[in-house]
Amino acid sequence: MARVLICEPHDDITALLELVVRRLGHEPITFAGGAVDHIGIDAAVVEPGEEAALRVARSLRASGVPVLFTSIYPPDDELLGLGPAAYLVKPFPLYALERALELALGERAPAPAAAAV
Repeated sequence: MARVLICEPHDDITALLELVVRRLGHEPITFAGGAVDHIGIDAAVVEPGEEAALRVARSLRASGVPVLFTSIYPPDDELLGLGPAAYLVKPFPLYALERALELALGERAPAPAAAAV
């Protein structure tokens, strides 16, 4: 089970994102402010329109944590420069978020151990 940070300013959308994360078998962690470098995040879903959320995304990307952006605005060069695992423009189908999150978490998964012969 992965810990997925959700940085979304709207409570109704946060609740929907939490539902998607739980349905995939992961633990949603709602961003409540402050630093996130000590809470063991495996991936994040971030609305980059908020300055605090953008700071979180920069910090997580610098630590190698995959970040998925979800926004009503199309991506710009600054956001794409952060190397998001996905950039979904709202409204998007929930399966697109599910797939993007699973791909992002799969890329972060450790390589399987070699079988002993």
